[in-house]
Amino acid sequence: MQRLNSLVARLPYPSAAVQRAVAIAAIVTQGGIGVTGSVVRVTGSGLGCPTWPQCVSGSMFPAEHPEYATLNQWIEFGNRMLTGVVILVAALCVLAAWRIWLEQPGRRRLLALAWTMPLGVVTQAVVGGITVMAGLLWWTVAIHFLASTPLVWLAVLLHRAFREGDEPPRWRVPVAGRRLLVALAVSLGCVLVAGTTVTGAGPHGGDPDTPRLQAPIETLARIHGGFLVLYLLALALFGLLLWRAGGNARLWKTYGVTWLVALAQGGLGTLQYELGVPEALVSLHVLGSALVIVATATLWCAARDRGPVPARPAASAETQPAAIG
Repeated sequence: MQRLNSLVARLPYPSAAVQRAVAIAAIVTQGGIGVTGSVVRVTGSGLGCPTWPQCVSGSMFPAEHPEYATLNQWIEFGNRMLTGVVILVAALCVLAAWRIWLEQPGRRRLLALAWTMPLGVVTQAVVGGITVMAGLLWWTVAIHFLASTPLVWLAVLLHRAFREGDEPPRWRVPVAGRRLLVALAVSLGCVLVAGTTVTGAGPHGGDPDTPRLQAPIETLARIHGGFLVLYLLALALFGLLLWRAGGNARLWKTYGVTWLVALAQGGLGTLQYELGVPEALVSLHVLGSALVIVATATLWCAARDRGPVPARPAASAETQPAAIG
């Protein structure tokens, strides 16, 4: 460990711009991998690469196969390769946070959040492998998607952690507001879980021969929509409490954006259902779910204050290489 610390210490200290860039990249890649996964599903390419970690037996790359179309193979293979980009970004997050921690040992929370990125990606890769080996059973696909959602939330927290201190959180809202934020997060989780059951019963299973969830899609869609109503109700109550408590402008702005994203996602879901679940709207709806997670996590962060970013020790700034970026 001492040698690893020594190697990381030789890296240039990441500037604020670099820290912001890698954190934003983490949010984009963690949310984007779910969108590309939906493209795999709606194009029926989920078994384009029928083995894992190889694409086809004996080859890591797509190869001519009597059962799997070349295009479907490349779509699935491309999604797998994007995982490499996600891993690279996750590694950069760890290196940036590690380099900061070496000079500021009090920033353990920042380093811990950074480590959730590569650990989460590895977990996702294993779950993805199980999904392929299980023949894309609907519940394995659901788990594969749901496993990525907390990573999007954690990426938002990491982005915030780069720009704030490590003091105990001082909440900008009363206790009731904190409880409503918890209710908001829980209801969002229920919306996402219920959404995977609608997908499981729907027409896009990733492969034409994949067994689907045998349940009335109309009933599942109503349950999914009901949880969205609960989410919006919690959001409305939080706004009422915020108005009574006199929230600051930044918190109000974040709150307004959360409403816009949530309503747009709800409208998109309704349109998707009424049009018979066209492929393009499915991927847009998955993108919308990532944006709702980002907006809700950002609202969570905006509702508390952890103090300013600790200043870099003067002695370290003088003796270490200049900050990169």
